[in-house]
Amino acid sequence: MKKNIAIIGGGASALVLACELDPEKFNVSLYEKNAALGRKFLVAGDGGLNFTHSEEPKEFLKRYSPPYFLEKAFYQASNDTYIKWMNALAIETFVGSSGRLFPKKGIKPIQVLDKIVEKLKHNGVTIFLKHTWKGFTANGSLFFETPNQSMEVHADHYVFSLGGATWPVTGSDGKWTSYFLEKNIKVLNFQSSNCAFKINWPQDLLSKIEGKSLKNCTFSCGTKIHKGEIVLTKFGIEGSGIYPLSPEIRHGLTLSGKMEIQVDFKPSLTLEKIVSKLTHNPSSKNLSTRLKLDLNLSETQIVLLKHTLSKDEFLDLTMLAKHIKSFTLKLTGLAPLDEAISSVGGISLDELDENFELIKLKGKFVIGEMLDYDAPTGGYLLQACFSMAKHVATHLNASTSVK
Repeated sequence: MKKNIAIIGGGASALVLACELDPEKFNVSLYEKNAALGRKFLVAGDGGLNFTHSEEPKEFLKRYSPPYFLEKAFYQASNDTYIKWMNALAIETFVGSSGRLFPKKGIKPIQVLDKIVEKLKHNGVTIFLKHTWKGFTANGSLFFETPNQSMEVHADHYVFSLGGATWPVTGSDGKWTSYFLEKNIKVLNFQSSNCAFKINWPQDLLSKIEGKSLKNCTFSCGTKIHKGEIVLTKFGIEGSGIYPLSPEIRHGLTLSGKMEIQVDFKPSLTLEKIVSKLTHNPSSKNLSTRLKLDLNLSETQIVLLKHTLSKDEFLDLTMLAKHIKSFTLKLTGLAPLDEAISSVGGISLDELDENFELIKLKGKFVIGEMLDYDAPTGGYLLQACFSMAKHVATHLNASTSVK
């Protein structure tokens, strides 16, 4: 006799899980509070649907904080597995210049979602839309509200995939936390990740740099270094160059309300080489022009240096070179949750076993952004959703027999 599985949520993790559960062993029902599936999946794909990254497994796992929580699931369902999974749905992929994986040009996010839904229907998954989970009943089953009625859902297994607390317009609002707290499940407060960071720019400087970019730089916080690009905004800074440093920056801001990061404007050149270029290429041109010609510094970089250094410091070539190699940006805050790309917080990883099953609530699993982990943009967030979902499906398929 088939077992009944209820999946709560209709995002990336939930969809992969529903596709991978064995239809010969399970009756699968998926409950989504919106009027359609995959709303955040579609919104995230507007700027280019980045499935995963082509990075080697050992380096890939280092992108997560903490890295250990995904290790078993990732090696069972890696980035290569994800690509093959998409290809099996007739979604061709390609590797971009940054190493990121995308659908073949011309394939829109809605077409990818349609292929996934097509597989759900082929597997006999029952989809319930406009069903909002409202907590646990006294006997451990689930309580839902619909536009027309309230209802109780009983199943042999429950898998929660309700998202974090960013992009509330898509339904990912984190309002589910109270239901787990009532069951004595540790839930951490949500915080912004992959977000803008606040800098109190002087007004005279902001007028010169707002909207400008720092490209081909490295950004470091403590021992962590990342190369990329950021945009200077009225609020502060944002961009792929800074997002991977989110855990370290957020920790510093939590401790003291401020955090410093270092920017290397010329990572391809050593300090000594920069000094040599400036001192051994005498020119009648002024120093700012020489910085452009000899070091290929941007106008924005030069403006930042001039504003930070005194005239004497700027003209001291050794001092100037040190700031080119290590320019300090002082951060004072995070962007609000509803403006962040992703969130940390949610259910503590300590509450789960190696199969993402709640230790205190047997038969109930939690996957996706509901969990307290951090990952940068670049395909790592969707990969985590895929790996967790595939792992739970494999575990349930292997541990269930049909009599």
